[in-house]
Amino acid sequence: MSPSYPYHLYEMAHAALAPARAVSDATHFVFRNPWNPLSSTALGKNISAGAELFERMTRRYGKPTFGLREIEVGGIVHPVLEDVVWIRPFCNLLRFVRPDFPDGVSQPKLLIVAPMSGHYATLLRGTVEAFLPYFDVHITDWTDARMVPLAAGSFDLDDYIDYLREMLAFLGPGVHTIGVCQPSVPLLAAAALMEASGDANAPASMTLMGGPVDTRRSPTEVNKLAEKRGVEWFRRNCLHTVPFPYPGFGREVYPGFLQLSGFMAMNLNRHVTAHLDMFNHLVSGDEDPVEKHREFYDEYLAVMDLAAEYYMQTVETVFVRHALPKGEMTHRGQRVDLAAIRNAGLLSVEGEKDDISGVGQTCAANELCVNIPESRKHYYLAEGVGHYGVFNGSRFRKEIAPRIRKFIAGIEAAAKPHKPSKANGAGRPARAHS
Repeated sequence: MSPSYPYHLYEMAHAALAPARAVSDATHFVFRNPWNPLSSTALGKNISAGAELFERMTRRYGKPTFGLREIEVGGIVHPVLEDVVWIRPFCNLLRFVRPDFPDGVSQPKLLIVAPMSGHYATLLRGTVEAFLPYFDVHITDWTDARMVPLAAGSFDLDDYIDYLREMLAFLGPGVHTIGVCQPSVPLLAAAALMEASGDANAPASMTLMGGPVDTRRSPTEVNKLAEKRGVEWFRRNCLHTVPFPYPGFGREVYPGFLQLSGFMAMNLNRHVTAHLDMFNHLVSGDEDPVEKHREFYDEYLAVMDLAAEYYMQTVETVFVRHALPKGEMTHRGQRVDLAAIRNAGLLSVEGEKDDISGVGQTCAANELCVNIPESRKHYYLAEGVGHYGVFNGSRFRKEIAPRIRKFIAGIEAAAKPHKPSKANGAGRPARAHS
């Protein structure tokens, strides 16, 4: 079977369901209409709930928007604008501009490296929002590979690292970075290569969150599958060709719908229960949990294709060969030596109940970066937190984000030259007071 056929079959199935979705949507509208006497009956509520659930489960979810139009600080509302400041075929760099924010231009620059693992960068909406009052925030907005024409060329892990180096050069010295999940490895590699070459644009700090730095530690089901199957199994079973009429027609990719199937299968009971709960809430008219369900799955079910070269190189380098922790990872023929990182601060954050990156996998970076002084290396284990909770949700806002801000503030304070007190004369330290 041609590798393009499964993708074509998926597209055909989606198109075949279009009439049923239209009827379902119309039915939902009719039985929710307050002018319809049946809308207030048990029968009408069940029909309406079932129709909405069917439509949502069979629709295609497009790329969400960040929707961060304003932030409130000290009781004052400040507008927020999105600006694309750097463009490449497979990624745009977004900046969240706060035009009238006081002292905004003097705040440190923060580059959030979003994962390129199936979901869009908007999955980190809460991450961005938590840091907007404190930093000049930028984020990598990776492009759906099926939307990139073949003429734009290929994209692999080496290109990913090159993109990060170019973005850091564009932003200039002193940038703080956050790598969420998968970017932990290429971010470490980019920092190591930049410091090894004496690049002044190397990041001032790296915060790694739930990242697969060394997947031999506390291996999860995802890690075990990669090692068990091997590279060739993924090449035979996971790569397909983008069909017409997408701009990337003919490009080999790891389709987003396959990635989503894997995500759903890992916690199938939880997803089934969530949809049954939604149905019951719709019938009972309990709108708050229904809206939360809609918001979560509008984001969760929106997926993108990954370039085959990037996907395969990542599987082999990170999950099968464990090249980075073994000291065997290379970038365009040059060995990635984490011992070269001497100046950047490092904070590793893990979730106790993370079923994607097990405990210890991210913390491995602290041991591998042997030349970062202990005073600039930190680790935090969030008890009772799963993978998603490491970078989003109430625990992230209340516990993790403040720690990251404190960590970056410490790096910033240490980087500022010490100014001697005038009262004690130049060069003489001020007397400490109890």
